[in-house]
Amino acid sequence: MSDLPRADDCLINAEEKLRTAGIEGPRREARLLLAYHLGCTVERVMAFPEEPVADRQRFDAMIARRAAREPLSHITGLREFWSLDFEVSSHVLDPRPDSETLIEAVLTLSPPADRPLSIVDFGTGSGCLLLTLLSERPLAKGTAVDLSPDALAVAQRNAIRHGLAERCSFIRSNWAENVTGPFDIVISNPPYIESATVLDLEPEVRDHEPHLALDGGADGLVAYRALIPQAFSLLREGGLIALELGMGQAGQVSEILLQSGFSEINTHCDLAGIERCLTARHP
Repeated sequence: MSDLPRADDCLINAEEKLRTAGIEGPRREARLLLAYHLGCTVERVMAFPEEPVADRQRFDAMIARRAAREPLSHITGLREFWSLDFEVSSHVLDPRPDSETLIEAVLTLSPPADRPLSIVDFGTGSGCLLLTLLSERPLAKGTAVDLSPDALAVAQRNAIRHGLAERCSFIRSNWAENVTGPFDIVISNPPYIESATVLDLEPEVRDHEPHLALDGGADGLVAYRALIPQAFSLLREGGLIALELGMGQAGQVSEILLQSGFSEINTHCDLAGIERCLTARHP
């Protein structure tokens, strides 16, 4: 009989610690972390409660980190997006399901997969948006732009992870300052949270994600005002721009697009019915 603790005993203790810390879904998260610790699936953790757990101290340390509100993805180092695994860290935003709205919009409005495309992603972070589009458009080439060298390093590693590095270039730039076009598609998930509300975010976001990628200025629109006119000058005629939005920003960002010369402005809602993405065309 093994002297090692059983999986179910470890889970009981871990779940209680996470519940006390206010973690939503503590049982699910405890299982995910134990599966990561054991190098197996959650299904195996559930099917074999008697599984011996080696290095209990390491598992307890991961639970303590999560109880301190460090994101699960930062503990495992990965976050899934569009069925792809992306490396994440404190240098980039976690990919979120809401951002798949932008992917769906671009795939719907862009040319067929058998045509070459050039795509530029401003504020690329982990690179999840650009790399997902490149994975869906095998003839496309991408340019990932970010002001943070640490974020660009994460995006480069993700490009290598998914075999897309040869179709992607990386530029450190404050929006389009160091970027030359033309491009067929411009995409961005810019910072759009009002400065005064950043400190009210969940601890996982406020304390562990880069404020450079979160803080959109006093009204949350500073990045849009800077980027949109620059994007217009980088796009080919008929080119597409796709921007992720914060809740309630569609009207104001649409006005910036219109004033910058864009046409065919459309909103796209996420699964919750929230206007999450705007697309527009260069005439």
